[in-house]
Amino acid sequence: MGSSSVASLILQKELKNISRHPVEEFSAGLVDEYNLFQWRITIMGPSGTLYQEGLFNAIMDFPQDYPSSPPTFRFTSEMWHPNVYPTDGKVCISILHPPGDDPMGYEHSSERWMPVHTVESIILSIISMLSCPNDESPANVDAAIEWRDKRDEFKKKVVRCVRRSQEFA
Repeated sequence: MGSSSVASLILQKELKNISRHPVEEFSAGLVDEYNLFQWRITIMGPSGTLYQEGLFNAIMDFPQDYPSSPPTFRFTSEMWHPNVYPTDGKVCISILHPPGDDPMGYEHSSERWMPVHTVESIILSIISMLSCPNDESPANVDAAIEWRDKRDEFKKKVVRCVRRSQEFA
């Protein structure tokens, strides 16, 4: 069985599991019913955070060799966060980095992608990231500086993102 077939079977199983046992913090489904490799995700902003009450849309793309390789996760809603690239909304967290040793030496291999992760564990990690940004290794340097040094400016931008996410939900 080819890696694409294995990935399809795993993704079908994960989609069925999420449909049968929904998680309160997010919803997930296919962008196109004929393509198991691209999912539409909506994350409810975690309560007790600046993102609370937001409804943030994203796309999760799975490689043909999933789960050997990690998917990508990209917010399509506007997002102001140290770990989200401002140019394309792509999320930068360790568990979505390729498996093995980090060529830059910042991450232990145990922090990087492992095939045991599921769609649910990935999305819950991203929700956790919204609550606790990593400003040590930012994808958005400006957001990281504001998070660290100008919290009021950071908060204003996040509140605007939350408001916009509600308009487009």
